[in-house]
Amino acid sequence: MRSHGQDEPVYTIGVAARLVECHPQTLRMYERLGLITPQRTDTKLRMYSDSDIAKLRQIQRLTQDLGVNLAGVHVILELLGKLQGLREEMECEVERIQQEAEEEARVLRLRLSDAGLPGD
Repeated sequence: MRSHGQDEPVYTIGVAARLVECHPQTLRMYERLGLITPQRTDTKLRMYSDSDIAKLRQIQRLTQDLGVNLAGVHVILELLGKLQGLREEMECEVERIQQEAEEEARVLRLRLSDAGLPGD
């Protein structure tokens, strides 16, 4: 079996609905409300990825297990998306700072070495 990436669209709406145990019309409603955006083929067929399936399951947990209405789900998903974006920015900034610190340490070791002092 060929493996695929998390964001590669591989499931039709019928298969996606079966995977998350709901009616295809529910998935169409989620799309109309902006909760999910499946990719489309050239013939406009909705195709869902593993990431989409995970998001659909998250929507179900929020609505069925926690009793959140769909407007609340929309707000929660937006906040989670912003949080993920901030997390990614923070990770990039931490990596940049680490690289700067390593470069500073390298320069300091070179200066110490040039001065005849031990660098470690």
